[in-house]
Amino acid sequence: MHEAPLPSPSELLVSPPRRVPWYLRLGLWWARRATGKEPLPGRLLAHFPRGAVGAGLFELGAAHAPRDLGARELAAARLVASATAGCAFCIDMNAAGSAEAGLSTDELVALLTLDTSRWTALGPREALAARYAHALSSTPVAVPLELQSALREAYSDREIVVLATTIAQVNYWARFCNGLGVPLAGFFDERACSLPMPAPAVRS
Repeated sequence: MHEAPLPSPSELLVSPPRRVPWYLRLGLWWARRATGKEPLPGRLLAHFPRGAVGAGLFELGAAHAPRDLGARELAAARLVASATAGCAFCIDMNAAGSAEAGLSTDELVALLTLDTSRWTALGPREALAARYAHALSSTPVAVPLELQSALREAYSDREIVVLATTIAQVNYWARFCNGLGVPLAGFFDERACSLPMPAPAVRS
């Protein structure tokens, strides 16, 4: 497992603020307790408290299985969005929950390497979630008519909106973390497999 101390200021585009408002300290404490890791993205957001509150509310509203959608579909969407956006922190965090979501090591690797030829083996709904995540996380965004039709057949309107929101949420964190040089934090135990990791987006 990665041991990931806080990066030095030279590894980040900006340093975490020295003082954090009390109401954000509560959120950071909760995130640290829930994950066992230092919530570096949250600490950096403390430079812009209003943005931190908005991001926190967005995160609190994240989709969860089985209330909103199946665990495998949500995991596939999050992993492919993370890999397409090239966010090491997001890949690390989302890969850590892949086994609990019911994905095998082979399925995890197929999703993170964006090996579309292997996605059909995931199951029809999972494969569609992965394809949709890849389409929405690419630039420019383009959702082919064939994919739109397949999504409508496999998912309800609400489920498609849940997928789109989940993918957009991952992309928010991916752009934020990549833009500030946030590294992976050691959520995923690489004794299971080695994670394919993108090169750092911000270099010193």
